[in-house]
Amino acid sequence: MSDFVFAPPAPASVAVSGSSDRFPVRRIFCVGRNYAAHAREMGQDPDREPPFFFDKPADAVTDSGATIPYPPLTANLHHEIELVVAIGKGGFRISVAEALDHVWGYGVGIDLTRRDLQDSAKKMGRPWDWSKGFDRSAPCGPLLPAATSGHPTRGRVWLAVNGDPRQEGDLTELIWTIPEVIAICSEAMELEPGDLIYTGTPAGVGAVKAGDRITGGVEGIGEIEIVIGAPR
Repeated sequence: MSDFVFAPPAPASVAVSGSSDRFPVRRIFCVGRNYAAHAREMGQDPDREPPFFFDKPADAVTDSGATIPYPPLTANLHHEIELVVAIGKGGFRISVAEALDHVWGYGVGIDLTRRDLQDSAKKMGRPWDWSKGFDRSAPCGPLLPAATSGHPTRGRVWLAVNGDPRQEGDLTELIWTIPEVIAICSEAMELEPGDLIYTGTPAGVGAVKAGDRITGGVEGIGEIEIVIGAPR
């Protein structure tokens, strides 16, 4: 058996609510513009066109309670609160009817975005990777097993900065439902245990600065809190 040329990094993982166990993270998929009001605020038509996905590296995940240094290369860092789906059973071309059988649990995540880099990439027709997939860009609160939470179809989604409300929505406003998102994602990628899907954000995204405390939650699932620290 061959040895590694250096010790491999510890696997990325997310806390599990009420347990010392950790959920190992394999990949992170994110759905863009899955709330109509957010699509409008981003200047897009919210008609039910097929959803699109982008990735973040697994090690972009970080726990609730973290202080995240203000990232480099941006002067316009944005928050996006999201319901997170944790996949516990793999599958390829999963049907909508069977999609929820593949869910291990749910959590609350924040898709941090370097908006100025994203806007520049859009204008030049370039990929968004640098705006979305940077260090610690996918904070995620403790996952709640589906056996405990059930499969949510409604519930308040909210975010505040320093106690001031910024984002407010409800899971009933999702353009594409959780089963549909899982099914469509699995048409392009074979989902595996450990995959996370960030399901989209409601309206109200906006900028944060060093020193800001961000809190948020999804009713019936949990909450998250992070602090934006000084630049490294």
